[in-house]
Amino acid sequence: MKMNFVLSRAVAFVVALAFAMPQSLMAASAGPAPVVAPVGLSTTASDGSLSITLTDKKQNYSMSRSLIQYRDSAILSPKSANIHPDGSKFYVNSLEGCQTVVYDMNSNKRLKIIPHKFGREHYGLWAPDSSMFRFRHYRNRDTRSFSGKPVESEFSHGGRYLWVPYYRRTFDINAQEPSAIAVIDSRYDSIVRLIVTGPLPKMIACSHDGKTMAVTHWGNNTVGLIDISGSEPKDWRYIANVPTPNELSLNFSLTHAVNRDANSGLLLRGTVFMPGDRYLLVGSMAGGGIQVIDMAARKCIGNITGSQSPRHIVIRQPYLYLSSNSSGVVQRCCLDSVRTAIARLASSRSAQVRGWKTCRVGGGARTLELSPSGKYAFVACNTASLLCVVRTSDMTQIAQIRCDSYPVGLAISDDGTKVIVTSQAKPSGGGNSVNIFTVKYATPEPVLHPAGTDDAPTDSMLSITPGVKPTQAAVPALTFVSERPWLVPVAVAILIAIAAIFILKRKRK
Repeated sequence: MKMNFVLSRAVAFVVALAFAMPQSLMAASAGPAPVVAPVGLSTTASDGSLSITLTDKKQNYSMSRSLIQYRDSAILSPKSANIHPDGSKFYVNSLEGCQTVVYDMNSNKRLKIIPHKFGREHYGLWAPDSSMFRFRHYRNRDTRSFSGKPVESEFSHGGRYLWVPYYRRTFDINAQEPSAIAVIDSRYDSIVRLIVTGPLPKMIACSHDGKTMAVTHWGNNTVGLIDISGSEPKDWRYIANVPTPNELSLNFSLTHAVNRDANSGLLLRGTVFMPGDRYLLVGSMAGGGIQVIDMAARKCIGNITGSQSPRHIVIRQPYLYLSSNSSGVVQRCCLDSVRTAIARLASSRSAQVRGWKTCRVGGGARTLELSPSGKYAFVACNTASLLCVVRTSDMTQIAQIRCDSYPVGLAISDDGTKVIVTSQAKPSGGGNSVNIFTVKYATPEPVLHPAGTDDAPTDSMLSITPGVKPTQAAVPALTFVSERPWLVPVAVAILIAIAAIFILKRKRK
């Protein structure tokens, strides 16, 4: 009797474990275990020029005692990070949490959660509709009531405003309708403006003169241009929506999701203004080179080639740098070579940039940022689960350090001593964290942007600050099992053993 009782209890445990286990975990059990980088992990560059230490993290994947002190339930598939120009705080876009999380730069303590959830009470935040973006599939619903999935971000007006585009509105399952951009007043960390934009916007970039914001629409291969020369959000307006080659006409299912990260033509991503703001460069991850938009004519004049499917683009005189997700490399070329190629577009739709220097880093090279001096390029390598450092003088990798699985976003402080890396979650497990690294240099880096002060608030801005109380999103269904993938085969083995015991007992009877 006692044996039967124990066996029945064991069977019940195994069955309950199997039913409680997420399907995604079951599917991933045969794959690689999620990478978890321990706080305190450190490395030194091969040339001794710098050292990197993982000094803190914000994670939402573990209840183990060793990691509980770093748990932050606001981190739900973090997509990107951005540091305020005055160096006081940083922002993390929690994609699946539909919220932006604000942290103190010195203590890393959470200051605020900015929810991207809207209803009728927020109608006053919307800018007048632009005729450039029309709904075709959801015209009979309240399109202004939704949650937005924040992707990248960009500061304007000296850091006063943070622009956050939404991958999609939650009701638009295939990101084929106009999305939106939230504008956050960084003095109060509240949303003060909502602006309609094209489908599936990912990158956003501000011109050097601070007068134009460019929004790259991954969803249909267009780039929106917004005049932000006015000091108040009420004065901003769209001036163009520029098509690039192969602008898509979207007509996907309204009930079944498709992979819009793949089914989006050129896969436009990296977006940056050339010095002088005459040209805007937009990288194509689908192998289309770099699209060139003439800002004076407000049209795409062609593409420049020679690079390896650019994902992220950074310009630091006198060079252009890019990362390639598909190739796992970082590349550099002289801006003069880029200018020469652009000049040739007057007689041809395509021109090759020569003189690229290439450095292989880890697989899935995503966001790339430079140290203040420009001597070092830091890159988040997604599939390799690494933060890699390239010495730009000879384009040689000199350091790498482990990150939590699927690093994607990256921000570096103005003195170069702090690097923030976001690790986006996947349904099969892993990621769902923010890794915070401290960098020490043998030769101290210069401060790129000295801290400044914001203008005093105006009555007109205060009048449109929404009265939305920050709410913390629910913790996702990440269980005890998800941090212990070995439980899956152990549970199966126990179940087999119990079944064998039952069979033997039956035969003896």
